[in-house]
Amino acid sequence: MAIVLPESLEKPVPSRKEVELTPREIVAELDKYIVGQQEAKKAVAIALRNRFRRRKLPPELADEIAPKNILMIGPTGVGKTEISRRLAKLTASPFLKIEASKFTEVGYVGRDVESMIRDLVRMSVDMVKSEKMLEVREKAEHHVEDRLLDILLPPPKRAAAAEPEPDIAQFQKTREKFRLQLRSGQLDERMIEIDVKEKMASPFEIFSNAGVEEIGIHLQELLPGFGGGKSKRRKVKISEAREYLLEEEEKRLIDMDQVSRLAVEKVEHSGIIFLDEVDKISGRESGQGPEVSREGVQRDLLPIIEGTTVNTRYGLARTDHILFIGAGAFHVSKPSDLIPELQGRFPIRVELTSLGKDDFIKILTEPENALIKQYIALMGTEGIRVKFTEDAIDEIAGLAEKVNDINENIGARRLHTIMEKVMEEISFAAPDMKRKRISIDRKYVHKQLADIIEDEDLSRFIL
Repeated sequence: MAIVLPESLEKPVPSRKEVELTPREIVAELDKYIVGQQEAKKAVAIALRNRFRRRKLPPELADEIAPKNILMIGPTGVGKTEISRRLAKLTASPFLKIEASKFTEVGYVGRDVESMIRDLVRMSVDMVKSEKMLEVREKAEHHVEDRLLDILLPPPKRAAAAEPEPDIAQFQKTREKFRLQLRSGQLDERMIEIDVKEKMASPFEIFSNAGVEEIGIHLQELLPGFGGGKSKRRKVKISEAREYLLEEEEKRLIDMDQVSRLAVEKVEHSGIIFLDEVDKISGRESGQGPEVSREGVQRDLLPIIEGTTVNTRYGLARTDHILFIGAGAFHVSKPSDLIPELQGRFPIRVELTSLGKDDFIKILTEPENALIKQYIALMGTEGIRVKFTEDAIDEIAGLAEKVNDINENIGARRLHTIMEKVMEEISFAAPDMKRKRISIDRKYVHKQLADIIEDEDLSRFIL
């Protein structure tokens, strides 16, 4: 079976903004990368579109409409995290994926739940800053060009009374010649001297529930020179100087107060937090010992999900309209083991189904980032053309299903393990191979995996 590499592996496809995507289009985009799980895709698509609809309503009504948070329930390796990853690329929204098990109850060593809002705001600031930099790029490039010309050809000084006036016309003519050479790259290798600000690492770190970033900003206010700021003279190539000066000019042209305000607004109205491993904080897995990372975390999460105001270094951020997508395997605990108040904050429940052989075949071949396409592309860099026959793909999918049944069911992640074992010999010998065309069939797959599959103890550790 010949797999043709799609153009999307060669050229990145620009993402469309959330406001432009209809639910059907969101599902169609997710279908390119994720096999099955239509219920989960539909739920996510509707939730995203509802946010767009809410922004069209009058402010007094829009404030009353709470986001319909989603709880994804399903075993590992069926697409919960992949859906979240693809959503981040599809939408123009600030997006954060984090594991609920990382948090601890307030008062204990560890991350507190408010830190995820601070992280989301920081990501939003980076997004808005990048957008603003693109807007001022042309103007900044023009300023950089003028600064480089001033270094290469300093403006003539005003003549003293006894000296003749400098020839301004001749100076401008020479300057324009330099400008043309700069633009064409003829001067890129020339060395010039510029002032470069030193970036000094912080000599110490302070950990606190308030967050390291807040403490850092207060220290900078108290000690203006703290963390660098000194400049030194450096000799660099014009190509390197242009990059440094461009960054400096872009920062100078951007109003960071406006960026901070827009970033916080973006989080408040478009932020998405994917909260993974929710089942690990249900508090029912163990009846002994302190549960500072379980029910205590649920109680701390509740006000964040219900809607509260979090203090960040960029200003106060409200969480009332942030969309939370929870996910968990719930193989030991159940969604009903969560505290009732938290259950009520995830009104949409979707169950993701386990994957079988037919699903594995589709995962191997259909998505734009399909595993087989990835291995073909990797071997192509060594000049080797690999072809997978249909019976080889069928065998790999069948073995993945079999191992998942015998051992722990880890879903599509089992395919990564099996594909690595199948391709191990080829990957190792690829640089020295004289034969540039390789066909992988059922016989080859069986040869690579037969001993491991038949030995149950061995397969438990290797596959």
